[in-house]
Amino acid sequence: MTKWLAITCAVLVPLQGLARDALQPSRPTQAQVVSARAFAVEQGQELALELADAIALALRDNRAVRSAYLDRVAQKFELRVAHDRFAPQLAIRARYLGNRNQNDRFREAELAPSASLLTPYGTRLSLDWAYGHRRADEAGPRYRDGANLLVIQPLLRGAGRAVATAPLRHARLTEQINRLVLKDSVAQVITHTIRRYRELLQAQEQLGIARDGLARARKLVEINQVLIASGRMAAFEIVQAEAEVANQELALQGSLNQLHGSRLALAQSLAIELSTPLRATEKPLVRQLLVDGRQAVAKAEVLQPAYLMQLIAGEQAVIDLQVARDEQWWDLSLVGGAAQVRERPGNNSAWEHYVGLELEIPIGDLSRRQAEVRARVAVENHQVRLAESHQQLQRDVANAVRDIDVRWRQLEIAERALSLSRRKLQIEQEKLAVGRSSNFQVLSFESDLRTAQSLHLDATITYLNAQAELDQTLGTTLDSWGVTLND
Repeated sequence: MTKWLAITCAVLVPLQGLARDALQPSRPTQAQVVSARAFAVEQGQELALELADAIALALRDNRAVRSAYLDRVAQKFELRVAHDRFAPQLAIRARYLGNRNQNDRFREAELAPSASLLTPYGTRLSLDWAYGHRRADEAGPRYRDGANLLVIQPLLRGAGRAVATAPLRHARLTEQINRLVLKDSVAQVITHTIRRYRELLQAQEQLGIARDGLARARKLVEINQVLIASGRMAAFEIVQAEAEVANQELALQGSLNQLHGSRLALAQSLAIELSTPLRATEKPLVRQLLVDGRQAVAKAEVLQPAYLMQLIAGEQAVIDLQVARDEQWWDLSLVGGAAQVRERPGNNSAWEHYVGLELEIPIGDLSRRQAEVRARVAVENHQVRLAESHQQLQRDVANAVRDIDVRWRQLEIAERALSLSRRKLQIEQEKLAVGRSSNFQVLSFESDLRTAQSLHLDATITYLNAQAELDQTLGTTLDSWGVTLND
């Protein structure tokens, strides 16, 4: 018996080891050249980042990306299980008993390996063999072994490649959906990182605007002091300029606070230490992006993950309906097999061969009909949802294309307003220097300039973000940034 237990353990231990594979999720990579300093975040010094650096860090460490790739480990194994449906299935059953009664004491051992196979045409084959022996103190030893081969070929329900492979085809479509979900998740992380990066960039530029405003306010105080000293301005009029300095110092503190908040938000998106002093080094420069609406819709129809998932869900619904209709058939199968039993002591050996038909007719079972009705309704409902999804896709693309055109026109207007505000303030400052203007007028134009600078900055960042949103809508985010999923 020890020999049989050793054989059983030798077979089972390697099989158990297959279930203990270490999780090794992949991660996306970026084809663009990334600065090496972007990955030196543990040193604690100021970390200067280009936008491409920030995206590379997010792809490496962002928690949403890591979680999505961990989910892919389980999802890929589910597809492997679906493929394994048509692989030989092996099982080993062993038993050893010791017993006694009023007449005798005996020990009984049994070993029963079995194998089964399902073919893509619905054919089910099974082969099992059983060996057992019983050793009794009084009755002596007895041995028994036998084999059984069974073949079942469905002729109605479950027959044919289309029905037999339906679970595998469904699983493959699910795998396609899972890949699209991963693509969409990574694209969302990239878009979110772009927004956080540009929020930091905007906060830095806004801080520069506040510092320039403070410097101009202090310079105005100096000009007032010169004018007062020369007798061309009353001494009390300097109060307006000094109040403006205080206001600009207050605005500067608000800009610093906004900068710190933007740094924390970007650091969290990159999954790095929150205390890391991040600095966006990319200049907010823009170029006009011309987009054709029809071409954009056509591109979205073949690349947008959410829409493609709806298309695949429709294929799955058709498969479910096919299976549900197959369940309406009677269960008629061709059955054949052979069995052999041998016992010792003695020379008893028996063979049995058989072939025939097996029929099962469900009577009064509405659950099968219920499954078909549900599957048919699911197919019809999906057609409705697909039409809605396609229209929503067209709407989203149209909105994104229109938005990017409007944002460009707003940016052009903001640039013109900024240029005029600068010129207007310059003229008024020159007039003040010769005593032909007042502090009130200069401060009013100064406020107009700061407003124009802020509006121009907002229009610039908004236009850049609109380009990222357009990529997200069309499903081209990964292509635009050269990102490979490595899935």
